[in-house]
Amino acid sequence: MDVKTVLQFAATTRGLSLLIQALLNAAIPDHEADAFTPPRAEEPRLLDPAVQWFLGGLSHWDAEHFLFIAERGYLYEHNYAFFPLFPVILRGLAETVLRPLSGCLTLRGRLLLAVALGNSALFLLSVVALYGLGRVVLQDRRLALVSSLLYCLTPANVFMMAGYSESLFAALTFGGLFLLERGYTLRACLALSIATAARANGLVNVGFLLYLPLQQALSKIWGLRKDNNRHHKCFRYTWIVARLLFTAALGTAVIALPFLVFQYYGYRMFCTPSLSLEQVSPVLIQLAEDKGYRVPDENAPPPLWCLRPLPLLYSHIQDVYWDVGFLRYFQLKQIPNFLLALPMATLGMAAAYMYYRANPARCLRLGLWDGGANKRPDKPTPGFYSPRVFLYVVHATMLLGFGTFCMHVQVLTRFLSSSTPVPFWISAHLLLLYEPLLQRRSPPTSNKGQQRGTPRTVFLYLPQNPIVHLLSRWRTCSIPTRWILGYFISYWLMGLALHCNFLPWT
Repeated sequence: MDVKTVLQFAATTRGLSLLIQALLNAAIPDHEADAFTPPRAEEPRLLDPAVQWFLGGLSHWDAEHFLFIAERGYLYEHNYAFFPLFPVILRGLAETVLRPLSGCLTLRGRLLLAVALGNSALFLLSVVALYGLGRVVLQDRRLALVSSLLYCLTPANVFMMAGYSESLFAALTFGGLFLLERGYTLRACLALSIATAARANGLVNVGFLLYLPLQQALSKIWGLRKDNNRHHKCFRYTWIVARLLFTAALGTAVIALPFLVFQYYGYRMFCTPSLSLEQVSPVLIQLAEDKGYRVPDENAPPPLWCLRPLPLLYSHIQDVYWDVGFLRYFQLKQIPNFLLALPMATLGMAAAYMYYRANPARCLRLGLWDGGANKRPDKPTPGFYSPRVFLYVVHATMLLGFGTFCMHVQVLTRFLSSSTPVPFWISAHLLLLYEPLLQRRSPPTSNKGQQRGTPRTVFLYLPQNPIVHLLSRWRTCSIPTRWILGYFISYWLMGLALHCNFLPWT
C-alpha cells in the first residue's frame, strides 16, 4: 500500500513539473545566458516546434551538453565533464522507442521527449528504491514513507526532470545501496558501478563496499570468541580476513572501472588523437574557434595535461573550465550562492549533529561494534538513530564538506539530493518529531480479549499520504513543519521558474 502511495505521488509531481515548467517557460522570456549553445544539426520538422514549446525548458544549461553528446558524440574537451551513461540512454530511447516519430521529429526533438519520459521513469524507480532502502535501514515504516514522499518534492526537482543525470544516478545509487543492505553484494557492486558511469561522485560509494563487509567481518569474529578449537579458530580468522580483502578489492575495482575507462578514452582522444579537423563539421569548428573550445586534432600538439604524471582529463576540466578547487568559491560575490545552498547544508549539519548527540559512543567507535567487552554488537533500533544510519550520516557529511569547500556551492542542493537519502530522512524525522498532526493516537477498534486492568493499546495515526495531509492543514501545522515543507515546495517551484528560463539556479 505504501509503495502504491509513493508511486502515485511521484507520478503526480512529475506530471505537475512538466506542466508548470512549460507554462512558466512560455510566460517568462528566456534570459540570454553565456551558456553552451551548439548549432542545430537538422531543420525542424512538423512536431518539433510543439515539442520545443512544451519541453524546451528541460534543455537549458548543462542539459545542452548531454543532448549534444547524445546527438553528435564527444567532441569538445569540456564535454568530457559529463559522463556517458545518460547520453547513451537518451540516444537509445530516441532510436528505439521513439524511432516511429522520426518522420515528424528530428533527432533533437526525440531526445527531448526521451529526457521527459526517461527521467520521469527513472525518478519513479529512484523513489521506490529510496523507500525500500528506508525500510531496511531505518526499520521504521512511517519514517520510510514520509521521507520518500518528501523526496517527491525534492528541492532539486528541476534537475530530476531536466536533461541532467540526477534521476539516473539517484535510482542506481539508492537501488545499489538497497541491494547491499539486503546482502546482494555482487548485484550491488554492479548497480553502483553503473552509477559511476553516470556521475563521477559515484566513486564515493566505494566506502559502503569497504565499511559494510568490515562490519560483518567483525561481527563474525566476535561470534568466534567462544570457540576453544585454536586450529579451527585460526582457519576461520584467516578465511574472514581473506574474504574481506577480496570483497573490498573487487568492489573498489568494479565501481572505479567505468571512471577509469572513460578517463582512458579521453586520454586517447586528446593525447594520441586520430581525428583531423577535416572530419568535423565546419560549423562546430567555427563554434570552437569563437568560444575557445579544444577539439582533438592529430596535427596539433597534445594539451599540457597529457604530460602530467596522472593525466586525468576530468580533473583538468574541473580546474580550467569550471574553476573548481579548494576554497576557490569563497568570494564575496558568491554570498548569494552560499545562501541558496544554506537550507540543504543546514539539513546535512543537523543530521550529523543530532545523530552524534544521540549516539556519541557509537560515533567514536565508528559504528563498528558496541562498547564493553561483554556486550554484543548493536541491535537494530528503529528510526533515524538506528546504528545502520551511521554510515549514511558519515557519507552525507563527507559530501557536504566536499561540496562546500571544493565545488560551486550552489550545486550542493542537487549534489546531496541525488547522492544520499539523509536530507530526506532527517526532514521526515523532524516532521514526525515536532508535528502534532502526525502524532495523534487512535484507540483500537475493539477491546475484546483484553484483560481487565491492563493499559489500553493505542496506535500512532498516519494518513495515507502524510505530506498531502499536512499541506491541506497548513495553517494548523507547527513552525518546524512550515519551515521544512516551505523549503521543499519553494525550491521545487523556483527551480522550474528560473532554470527553465536560463536564469541562474542551483
